[in-house]
Amino acid sequence: MPSPKKTSRLLISLLLGGALTAAALYGFSVWKARGATPSSASGAPSGGPPGGRGGRGGFGAGFPVPVVVGEVKQKDVSIYLDGIGTVQAFNSVTVRARVEGQLEKVVFKEGQDVKAGDLLAVIDPRTYKAAYDQAVAKKAQDEAQLANAKTQLARNTELMTKKVMDQQTFETSQALVNQLTATVQADQAAVDAAQTQLSYTQIVAPIDGRTGVRLVDQGNVVRASDQNGIVVITQIHPISVVFTLPQQNLRAINTQFANGPLQVLAIDSDNTTQLAEGTLTVVDNQIDQATGTIKLKATFPNDNNALWPGQFVNARLRLQVRPNAVVVPASVVQRGPQGAFAYVVKADKSAEQRPIKVAQIEGGEALIEEGLRPGETVVVDGQYKLQPGSKTEVVSPGAVPSSAGAPGATGPGGADAAGQPRGERGNRPPGERGGRGNRGEGGGRPDGARPEGAKPEASPAKPGN
Repeated sequence: MPSPKKTSRLLISLLLGGALTAAALYGFSVWKARGATPSSASGAPSGGPPGGRGGRGGFGAGFPVPVVVGEVKQKDVSIYLDGIGTVQAFNSVTVRARVEGQLEKVVFKEGQDVKAGDLLAVIDPRTYKAAYDQAVAKKAQDEAQLANAKTQLARNTELMTKKVMDQQTFETSQALVNQLTATVQADQAAVDAAQTQLSYTQIVAPIDGRTGVRLVDQGNVVRASDQNGIVVITQIHPISVVFTLPQQNLRAINTQFANGPLQVLAIDSDNTTQLAEGTLTVVDNQIDQATGTIKLKATFPNDNNALWPGQFVNARLRLQVRPNAVVVPASVVQRGPQGAFAYVVKADKSAEQRPIKVAQIEGGEALIEEGLRPGETVVVDGQYKLQPGSKTEVVSPGAVPSSAGAPGATGPGGADAAGQPRGERGNRPPGERGGRGNRGEGGGRPDGARPEGAKPEASPAKPGN
């Protein structure tokens, strides 16, 4: 019987032999599954596609990148400043009773368009009509006394001329006429006051506008001290929009506003639908220190009732029109860690990555301040497959898949962490496998090629120890 020490050595030898055999079988199976052949002396793997490089986006050396191109153009471009605004009624009036009494009749309908002077409601007028009649009667009484005093004065004047009346009696009659004249004038003022109070029983619209919801019902007693009023009338033709802009724009706004009226567009909350077009009328006389913004007010005709009081809109102030500006399609502009850039196609059809400065993007066009010249050819679509120096092939629009679906895209064009557009992993030629990282020529791994849609072969299981 072998000793325990010899038994342990024998067991260790068997385990090592099994492990070596399993490693050899696994290496052979992997080599067979990949179909690899020994590499040549130069280190270039055999069996790979022509060119031997698995580049980004599935385009190896010698494969031009299909792109859609456009031309850098010049035209007049409007410069806009965007802000958030609120629609306000041009005028808003709360109609209140000016005398006390029972609301006898409500004439208007809620939501009705009214003109200034239109009858809205009637307060019981009987008390005020009686006061008016009393004032008129009192005036008539005093006018009769004044007429008698004037007749007496005329008679006394004739007697005074004939020297048959003393001076004191004449002056007394003359003073009585003056006194009664003043009394009649006071009576006329009382009549006017009573007539005014009576007119307040007829409640009329003070402005042109639209009535809102009725605030008091017929039959209630209303007073001049009531806070709610009877109805609110808002003027919506024209109408105003109050919006804010950063204080940094104040100098440019004042400069352009001094040269003439500035156009303001009211845009719906979807930021695409234009609701109305108006003009800037007021720049506020102070800056809001809490927000660092300046308040502006624009007036709109609002003939189609597109704007409504209290509505939130996006206000666009057209500051100026820049003549002969350089513009490109908005999709030309790409973003990277160093800022905006564009791919320019040179005469040899190679792509040049060029930094640009964008002033604004409006209506699908980007206004370029620096970096591009009129007449140059730029890449409109397909940037996510490009690298600086890549060869390009111009194709028609729609022939290049959208870069929005490129895996790993971090912005327009799918720029990676280094600012270069990423390749689309799903668009490799059949049988070609992209290399890991940025390998040089021959750095791809064609040994893993398989037909499209085929599942990779499972690796043989490692034998247990």
